[in-house]
Amino acid sequence: MIAVIDYGMGNLRSVSKALERVGGEVKITSSVEDIEKAEAIILPGVGAFYQAMENLKSRGIVVPLCQAIDSGKLFLGICLGLQLLFEESEEGNCKGLNVLPGKVKKFQIEDLKVPHMGWNGVRFKDSQLSLLEGIPEGSYFYFAHSYYVEPTDEEVILTMTEYGIPFTSAVRKDNIFGVQFHPEKSGEKGLRLLENFVRISKE
Repeated sequence: MIAVIDYGMGNLRSVSKALERVGGEVKITSSVEDIEKAEAIILPGVGAFYQAMENLKSRGIVVPLCQAIDSGKLFLGICLGLQLLFEESEEGNCKGLNVLPGKVKKFQIEDLKVPHMGWNGVRFKDSQLSLLEGIPEGSYFYFAHSYYVEPTDEEVILTMTEYGIPFTSAVRKDNIFGVQFHPEKSGEKGLRLLENFVRISKE
C-alpha cells in the first residue's frame, strides 16, 4: 500500500487517481498506523510552507514521517512535499523536516512572472534514473511554484530546469525522491514517473 499523506494541503484525489491508474494500491491518510504499515509514502502539497509544517505538527505526523524515511521506506515528495524535506524555507522563515540539507528560496527573476506556472523541460543530472526510466531527456512536466530548493549536497540533484536561472527540479537520495513539478498533471510522462514509483515500491 502507498500512503498518500493528508495534511490538508494537497490535491490528494488527483494524485491518488493517477497512482491507481498505473497499478498502485493507494490510501489517503494521516494515520500514524497507516504510515508505519505502508510500503511507500507520498507527500503531495500545494500552498504555503509555514502552514504545511503547522498542519503536519498538529496532526502528529512529523516524527512518524521522519522515522519512516530513516527506516528506508520509499518516499516521494511532490511540489511543496519536496520543499518540506529541506532544512528551512524563506517562505515565512520556517524550519522544515530537515531530511535533506539545504534551503528553499524564492525566485528573484526580472522579466519573468512568479509563480513559475506551466510546462517546462527537465535536464537529467544523475545517472540513477530509476524514477525516470522510459522518460526521454528534456521531457516537459507541469510546474506551479514561487519557491525552489537549493540542496547543499549537489549529489542529490536528479534533474535541473531553467526558469530565468537553473534550479533543481528533482532530487534523489537513497530511498528518498522529490519532484518540484506535478506528475499527476503532466500527462503521459507524469504517469510514467508514477508508474516507475509504484514498480520500485513493489521491488
